[in-house]
Amino acid sequence: MIYISDKARQRVLEILEEEHLGSDSFVRISVVGGGCSGLSYKLDFDNQMQANDQVFEDKGIKLVTDMKSMLYLYDTQLDFTEGLNGKGFHFNNPNASRTCACGESFSV
Repeated sequence: MIYISDKARQRVLEILEEEHLGSDSFVRISVVGGGCSGLSYKLDFDNQMQANDQVFEDKGIKLVTDMKSMLYLYDTQLDFTEGLNGKGFHFNNPNASRTCACGESFSV
């Protein structure tokens, strides 16, 4: 399962409205190679399901990931902050053994 915090949920709803994305749109989360720790998160809005997509819904938000990324994202929470350290989405991933200082990449 992938989860979403209340703050991230609110920001996702704002973006969907601002960008005039339809009710069939969802958040696509994936893991790609790269970053100083080896793996990086990728977050997009999408409306096309792919073969082998894993679909989760939390707090009324549909979260979709591919099967390979799911191995790294199990029990991860998508969060959103507006603090002094930067504004944006970030991931609370219990599977990550190490993260870089900026929080944009990780390793397992």
